[in-house]
Amino acid sequence: MTTSASLPAESESAIPVDATVTDRLVEANQHYAAAFTDPGMDARPVLKVAVVACMDARLDLHDALGLELGDCHTIRNAGGVVTDDVIRSLTISQRALGTRSVVLIHHTGCGLESLTEEFRHELEMEVGQRPAWAVEAFRDVDQDVRQSMQRVRTSPFLVDTDNVRGFVFDVKTGLLREIDPA
Repeated sequence: MTTSASLPAESESAIPVDATVTDRLVEANQHYAAAFTDPGMDARPVLKVAVVACMDARLDLHDALGLELGDCHTIRNAGGVVTDDVIRSLTISQRALGTRSVVLIHHTGCGLESLTEEFRHELEMEVGQRPAWAVEAFRDVDQDVRQSMQRVRTSPFLVDTDNVRGFVFDVKTGLLREIDPA
């Protein structure tokens, strides 16, 4: 299996031994851009859907959901939780770019299940300033998906809140399990 930063074998000798990960990404982009042609797409997602998911590196959303470039808006953060910034992105996605459906995806084995709000206190002690944001840690992934669905459905800024569905992605099987909002 390759990653998005994988380069063709013949290019690896061109990368200095002391190259950083960012150097590898930039080099991979050079190869990508060499074959790139403008697909002529609009910023509006073809499927009119926005997907909110965790930033976990094990989730390959496009492959897992059978999506192609241009199909959806993808909003990712730690835990895939619906924060004020997610509401901001969804509002722009719906009101300015025409999306009508929201899919929320959390996953098994999420790192937020092992954190608490104590994390903020530890940061404050280390850097001398308390973060303005909440950790949004949780113990029950199903309940957190329900909470995220409720936040989307009750936002006054969103115009389409009827087609909101939430799922838990199993990182061992690759399957989605739908969460009943009730």
